[in-house]
Amino acid sequence: MTSYPELERLGEIVHTLRSQCPWDAEQTHRTLVRHLVEETCEVVDAIESGGDDALAEELGDLLVQVFFHAEIANEDGRFDIEDVARHIADKLVARHPYVYGHQAMPADLDASWEQRKAAEKGRTSVLDGIPEQFSALARAAKVLSRAASLGYELDVLGLTPPDVADDQIGAELLRLVAAARAAGLDPEQQARDALRLVESRLVASEHSSAP
Repeated sequence: MTSYPELERLGEIVHTLRSQCPWDAEQTHRTLVRHLVEETCEVVDAIESGGDDALAEELGDLLVQVFFHAEIANEDGRFDIEDVARHIADKLVARHPYVYGHQAMPADLDASWEQRKAAEKGRTSVLDGIPEQFSALARAAKVLSRAASLGYELDVLGLTPPDVADDQIGAELLRLVAAARAAGLDPEQQARDALRLVESRLVASEHSSAP
């Protein structure tokens, strides 16, 4: 069986830092949030422009955030890094019955994933569980993906099918940002306002189809 001695070493280092480094000792889940966001963004940068060394380094910086949060929770007897690993391992197995069970491969893997996730978490709305901290663009992508996986068509959401070539989507997004700036508008807020209308239509559609 594969062993991971460096993961054990990292856990020991984090445990030592929490007790012997004044800065590490005073950190909380909340104070670490900005570092978690920063490290995640640096991983994205490494994926897009860095090599293997840069990516391995940035993934390590992100990994230490996971260990720190688990260590803080363990100090209060809530959970530890083993609980974190066990939870995600169990979840991955449960959401892949066509790999770890005897179910047939679903025709739509994205829809199957979202449906299993909704059932596990007892979600009653397609919007449940989408982070409010997402940017408008990231939230829109998630909302529309969820809606599509559950069979909601664009016209139900008050949207028309896009008519932009794949290789022009990025440029079109930037063109719209430029248009918003030229009109003295905040493009992020404009996108968020439009998304709220889509979300309200989704909720209304859910309510109208509920038994």
